[in-house]
Amino acid sequence: MTAEHQRLQDHLDLKVNWKKWGPYLSERSWGTVREDYSPYGSAWEYFPHDHARSKAYRWGEDGIAGISDRNQYICFALSLWNHNDPILKERMFGLAGPEGNHGEDVKEYYYYLDATPTHSYLKMLYKYPQAAFPYADLVAENRRRGFNDFEYELLDTGVFENQRYFDVFVEYAKADTDDILIRITAHNRGPEAALLDLLPTIWFRNTWSWGYDAGPMDDVPGRPVLKKMSDSGGGAVVHLFHPAAGDYYLFADTLSEDGQPRLLFTDNETNTERLFGRPNGSVYVKDGLHRHVIGGEPNAVNPAGEGTKAAVWYSCQVPAQGSCSLRLRLANSTLASPFADFDSCFDRRLAEADAFYAAIQRDVGPEQTAIQRQALAGMIWSKQFYYYNVEQWLHGDPEQKDLPASRTSGRNHDWEHLNNFDIVSMPDKWEYPWYAAWDLAFHAIPLALVDAEFAKRQLNLMGREWYMHPNGALPAYEWQFGDTNPPVHAWGAWRVYKIDAKQQGRADTHFLEGILHKLLMNFTWWVNKKDDDGRNVFQGGFLGLDNISIFDRSAPLPTGGHIDQSDGTAWMGFYSLILLKISLELATTDPVYQDTASKFFEHFLRIAQAMAGAYRGGMSLWNEEDGFFYDTLHMPDGSMTPLKVRSLVGLMPILAVETLEHDLVESLPVFKRRMNWFFENRVYLRDQGHLACVKSPGKNARRLLSIINRERLVRVLQPMLDEKEFLSPYGIRSISKLHLDQPYTLSVDGLSHTIGYQPAESTSGLFGGNSNWRGPVWFPINYLLIESLQKYHHFYGDSLKVECPTGSGQMMDLGEVATELSRRLIKLFLRDGSGDRPMYGGNRQFQDDPHWREYVFFNEYFHGDNGAGLGAGHQTGWTGLVAKLIQQSGGWNEKTKS
Repeated sequence: MTAEHQRLQDHLDLKVNWKKWGPYLSERSWGTVREDYSPYGSAWEYFPHDHARSKAYRWGEDGIAGISDRNQYICFALSLWNHNDPILKERMFGLAGPEGNHGEDVKEYYYYLDATPTHSYLKMLYKYPQAAFPYADLVAENRRRGFNDFEYELLDTGVFENQRYFDVFVEYAKADTDDILIRITAHNRGPEAALLDLLPTIWFRNTWSWGYDAGPMDDVPGRPVLKKMSDSGGGAVVHLFHPAAGDYYLFADTLSEDGQPRLLFTDNETNTERLFGRPNGSVYVKDGLHRHVIGGEPNAVNPAGEGTKAAVWYSCQVPAQGSCSLRLRLANSTLASPFADFDSCFDRRLAEADAFYAAIQRDVGPEQTAIQRQALAGMIWSKQFYYYNVEQWLHGDPEQKDLPASRTSGRNHDWEHLNNFDIVSMPDKWEYPWYAAWDLAFHAIPLALVDAEFAKRQLNLMGREWYMHPNGALPAYEWQFGDTNPPVHAWGAWRVYKIDAKQQGRADTHFLEGILHKLLMNFTWWVNKKDDDGRNVFQGGFLGLDNISIFDRSAPLPTGGHIDQSDGTAWMGFYSLILLKISLELATTDPVYQDTASKFFEHFLRIAQAMAGAYRGGMSLWNEEDGFFYDTLHMPDGSMTPLKVRSLVGLMPILAVETLEHDLVESLPVFKRRMNWFFENRVYLRDQGHLACVKSPGKNARRLLSIINRERLVRVLQPMLDEKEFLSPYGIRSISKLHLDQPYTLSVDGLSHTIGYQPAESTSGLFGGNSNWRGPVWFPINYLLIESLQKYHHFYGDSLKVECPTGSGQMMDLGEVATELSRRLIKLFLRDGSGDRPMYGGNRQFQDDPHWREYVFFNEYFHGDNGAGLGAGHQTGWTGLVAKLIQQSGGWNEKTKS
């Protein structure tokens, strides 16, 4: 067992709280729903970036390369100034949703380079220009551009020309659970010496300004304080006292022989005078460091050396091609020689991180090893302290006066039970600094590779009564908790359960049983709320695929009526089968779950029959002429129209597949008897030629449960594997390329609605305009398609082969097709024959520069033709699934990658 594995075990056994401190600081708290107290839910406008340096956050802090304790009582992050910027760089800058031509977008370059799951070692890189940061230029130019234009990026402004920037590496190493070593190294990549001020900053989350005696959670009985201490060793020491967290000490080493670093103190309180023209409640306010360092205001910081926010101010003249390095240490006890073992501790923790990943990556090739480790680092760095009490938020704090009455009937008013105070995996800590339930299920898969217990905890959270709605709905995301996302939570739980069992050599049935009971409530909510006519054909609405439909499926249709959704119905078939598998697994040790398994067996058959053939007067979602599944539009006059868009919506039925092992069925007599009863007594469910016949055994006498029979599967795979339609060099597109020249148009009541192939960013503002499901490649659905093909292969074996790519004459079994899709997805991040990574497109700085080319972004989605990364740049979340793809195809020969 490696040292890091032992730390994980000690944490699990409640011996040592190794995860007390971690990378839990958000990268953006401004512009979030939690901080929005406006009348009409205009979060971006209510709390813009310009307010962030001056206004205290109510619900959580943010910073650059930061850490906090799990309750976020104490925060630490890096602040910088290049002697040209108009403001102190305390947080990442980006465009608000209304400012970007494709929605919100961070305009910085930073990379998560390394991390262990107990955060015993963390490393991050931030690239800081030496010229004045072009805040106004980025806003103005992106606002000028339209949906069809490229985004105006930081590199486009010219601030990185001639290598005039700093590479700032921030590393953390834990000597113990409450003893954290911090190393900050700034490299000047430019041709001339340059000034750089580094201000490692420590502060308390504000719990005292809201009118409560002991904070909003009644857990902080008093006001915390930071105080300057003397240090005879030439460095600087800050003493922290927090009523709930206790005493800590921040030790700051000298930079050189120039003497002791300067300590600056202020308070984490709102500058009401600057923002609202009202007198400040505190002499020293949140933007005091900015005003003192850049504005030269001597009275902006507290000369008494105390406050609730402090920074250690280092001013460095960094030589051309040279560097400077800082050493700090945060501990819960005084240390006589805080830096005596500093370097050796860092060396030890890095060596332990290497050993940990070496144990995980035994079968992974060298280039893929680096990609996988960065992906997993991103997953770990994307943990965030998430605090949101909807009841308090709706009604306000005692100190808040005259809140608009519209709030009590506005956003999330029907989720007053929701009270979150946890460490949660984020999709992206800048662009999406809030959890999304369906993203989280995918996050859990790569997280399980390094920390299955954390992955299980994440999945369990969503089912807790302070998350899940009393009616059984899972919270979608803070912008609208009631939105409907694909029901993938059961799948995530099942996959993590299996990964964990393989790792540990034993199955955690307590986890599986506990989460099943929550999932039963959620399944019932789906059945009761999303099947309009009781025909087992589901609507669902949004379903996570944003703009994939010709209509906004979250809103009432402009035509009236409703849509029977191919993906909504397929998702429910998928959901039923996963719950069937979970029930059968539990039934092996507790026979009572055979009844539950029978319930989901019947549910699946009814959903499959309704989808694959006309049922109770409906229209089949299968189109025999086209060999494809389509949504059906139901008009108010009773007419029905298939929406013939070739998109992922029509491929979703492939996902609804499972195999039943012969020996398992034989060992469960109650389930077997009821299954056979269905065969004998429900002929209309059994003998439909369009369903896979569960009675016919396949490879090793397995049984197949699938919405699609063999003939239809082959027909659907034909366009899916056609490079002129869905199959791109880098995975399956979200809409067929056929619609590039043949867009689909529906005319209703004199209005035309059109959808076409858009391989890059969205060309509309639908769902904020910052994502696009009309052509690009998305990892989550590609991953599920790969897994489903493996299941079909598990049943059909070599007896079923298809052309891949379509028209190539090359025949593959479905296991080989799954491997080919995995290869194409992994290829996004690997250098091709010309040395380029497809995901960086034509950006030569990323492709060629030795200080950029080794680092990888894990984008939200990828160009449908050339593979260029698009959308959120740090959405390691579900794109982190590449780590699992690499793991399960570890024997793949990298020489064949092109």
